[in-house]
Amino acid sequence: MKKILVTYFEPFGGEEENVSSLVGGLLPSRIADAEIEKLLLPVEFGNAAQIAIDKAEEMCADAVIALGEAGARKAVTPEMAALNLRYASIPDNRGEKPQDEPCIPGAPNAYFSTLPIRDAANTIGGCGVPCSVSYSAGTYVCNDLYFCLLHHFKETSVCIGFIHLPKESSGLNADAMAKALEKMIEKLF
Repeated sequence: MKKILVTYFEPFGGEEENVSSLVGGLLPSRIADAEIEKLLLPVEFGNAAQIAIDKAEEMCADAVIALGEAGARKAVTPEMAALNLRYASIPDNRGEKPQDEPCIPGAPNAYFSTLPIRDAANTIGGCGVPCSVSYSAGTYVCNDLYFCLLHHFKETSVCIGFIHLPKESSGLNADAMAKALEKMIEKLF
């Protein structure tokens, strides 16, 4: 049985909820032949990544699927790449506000997803949920988490992917997004 860690974030920027935690919380603990472990992360540069890495190592995860909120987007957007760049226009939940710093000094400029992003997008879109591939996970904590996961697991078989979700006010509801993610996990694992 495959072991998949699904991470999602607490609210940030003065918001009362984060759609990633709504959607992630709706996923069942088992999907097809995969055991799903769920983990709520703080919106904190460095800390979120270390917590996720530690949990993935502890459970011997075969995959980590990280979820995050991209409030301005109108579709679910699997992320193709993560940049070795931290830039924040607003502070994280610890008050950190990095300005053009590397996530990991000396690491490559970017990593590509090890999750088959096009297959993920096609499966999600096939469920009637608007979905398109994104080529930038931004430079906030979502990207930091993604980059650090990809760097840490770069020489392993652990599959790493990041998916940004729009707020429910975009017209998509958490239930529909969770069902589409469930189908994606079922198909890819």
